[in-house]
Amino acid sequence: MPLFGPKKGKSGRGTISARKAQLQVSTALDETGSRRFTQDLARAEKLASMLAHSRAAQAVEIADLLAGMYIYDWERLSKYWEQQDAIEEYLQQICRISPQRWHHWIQFYDGQRRASEKQDKWNWLIRTRSATEEQPLGRSAELESLLKTAEEIAPAHDVVDDRTIPILTCECVLLAIAQRTDSEIGHRLIASGLNVIELEQAARNPRHTPLH
Repeated sequence: MPLFGPKKGKSGRGTISARKAQLQVSTALDETGSRRFTQDLARAEKLASMLAHSRAAQAVEIADLLAGMYIYDWERLSKYWEQQDAIEEYLQQICRISPQRWHHWIQFYDGQRRASEKQDKWNWLIRTRSATEEQPLGRSAELESLLKTAEEIAPAHDVVDDRTIPILTCECVLLAIAQRTDSEIGHRLIASGLNVIELEQAARNPRHTPLH
């Protein structure tokens, strides 16, 4: 959803006004205060938190967020792989999720989404989190570092309290994971057949303002 324009007195390319950002971006500031998430990424992170809770983890890991992005937004992200039929099993391995648990989460997400089509379709996710989380899980240091890298890739920014902060998309985060050549998950993502060139183009130069 477009509706973007520079802050008065500044010409920053890809900068949107705080007022319009509040209308377009699903979340308020990230808990760090240094970034915003698009709706898609925010919802993928909520799913990632639920996945982490399901395995009794102490923190949300990169693999959890990767799985959350797959479950939430596969139709959009799948185009960056040439062999789409084989990638699901590969991502199960990367995210360390058994086929049974993987399909359980996909069915759970799909069922809840269908059941809430006539309502606010994300109320179920908020209710489920609050009902199942005794204490909200924080992010691992590795995931927080990854998001810092994604901030450098972000194509659009918002101005909040005279600070310019990046707006992260799923493509930004996926590219940041792939660029982590010092990590196993980055290597395995490349080995899965990810088209990094096409992904980088989409992450850095999206066709539409990343506020959807």
